[in-house]
Amino acid sequence: MDSDTYDDLVQSLTPHEAAGGVTTYRNTVRIACPACDKPFDDLVVCEDDYNSLELSRLLDLCVSTHDNDVLLFTHQH
Repeated sequence: MDSDTYDDLVQSLTPHEAAGGVTTYRNTVRIACPACDKPFDDLVVCEDDYNSLELSRLLDLCVSTHDNDVLLFTHQH
């Protein structure tokens, strides 16, 4: 994902949480996922080389990258 697209996306989302090299944003405006074109629930940005995610619910994930960060777009069932 190029920087302009990433910046526009993040500016449209609601910051939720940042801890341990992981930042999450809520998609409160129903923006389409760049991978599947369906609205996603959250964007999870993994900023470190290694991250561990503890998921409390079953999710579908779409994946992209930006400047060596992994971007996870979550979709609840």
